[in-house]
Amino acid sequence: MKTCKVILFWLLISAAALPTLAQGISAPKYSNDFLSIGVGARALAMGGVQAAVANDVTAAFWNPAGLLHIKKPFQASLMHSEYFGGVANYDYAGIAAKLDQSGVIGFSLIRMGIDNIPDTRLLIAPDGSVNYNNVGSFADASYAFLLSYARESSLLKGLKGGANLKIIHRTAGAFANAWGFGLDVGAQLQRGKWWLGVVGRDITSTFNVWNYNSESVFEIFSQTGNQIPTNAIELTLPRIVADAAHEIPLGENMGAVLTAGFTFTTDGKRNTLLRTDVISADIQAGMEWHYKQTFFLRGGVGNFQRLQNFDKSYYTQMQPSFGLGFRILNFQIDYALANALRSDAVLYSHVFSLRGDFEKAKTDKQKTKKNKR
Repeated sequence: MKTCKVILFWLLISAAALPTLAQGISAPKYSNDFLSIGVGARALAMGGVQAAVANDVTAAFWNPAGLLHIKKPFQASLMHSEYFGGVANYDYAGIAAKLDQSGVIGFSLIRMGIDNIPDTRLLIAPDGSVNYNNVGSFADASYAFLLSYARESSLLKGLKGGANLKIIHRTAGAFANAWGFGLDVGAQLQRGKWWLGVVGRDITSTFNVWNYNSESVFEIFSQTGNQIPTNAIELTLPRIVADAAHEIPLGENMGAVLTAGFTFTTDGKRNTLLRTDVISADIQAGMEWHYKQTFFLRGGVGNFQRLQNFDKSYYTQMQPSFGLGFRILNFQIDYALANALRSDAVLYSHVFSLRGDFEKAKTDKQKTKKNKR
């Protein structure tokens, strides 16, 4: 009930603020798009189709309702991957803790950054000479902080709900920075071997307030004819994810999960198979096979795009992904080969993640009681 009140309060505040902030707001496509990559090698190997099957600490990102599936008092996960031939680093850390039998809280940190970008503004001295000692460096980085809460619903058996309070921070060296705030909500429902999941990301829209240090680029931008940036508010519009999954037993020791769904974006027409001037929809599907819940093989496909050749003909491009995982004691290691193939090139990223389950530290009283037994 408290979670519902917080969500309702946020919705009312956002609705009231929109008319006041309407001027000077832009809502570009792919705003905060670093968050569309996802976290966890398991999820990325399955094509990011997780709204219905997210069941560990990474559910804080995919569907916060899935945090209720963690079995131990604490669960933590780390992930690292590189993109564009190692130019960009993408890192994630998350932790979740059970509050009681029907409530879980989580905290996540995501960073995507390009480090050591050369700063050549002072390369050419006023006298026209070139001095490489004046070349510095800066980083372009995007951060997301997620505070998550999930709770079992008392209205319907098997229904789980959750929400994220999301804080965004983006920096481009000393030239610009932004702070953003938003809200995600999600729900999962299980009926026998069927699972359903729905997530509203940036459900109230996420407001990114940009501040530019125009003085640092004014002279160079003026000489090159570039537009001098001014402070502005950037809006990340909502997207809705709806997935369904089915569990298939394959004997006593094996099983599989098949999942598929849609991601609906509201920032205008994209190069997806289903699109309108207002809403576009991407299709994705994934699977996971396991042996004794110890060894896992995974695959997925998504990001279907309708692209145009130079001769004006069209072709469809998709991105499959693959991966595997291994669990030993309370730890699980997962690997994903994401963004595996394209029609015109071979582009891939290696993703590794580690997950661990932890018990609460026992007090001296509990240790004494155990020894007496």
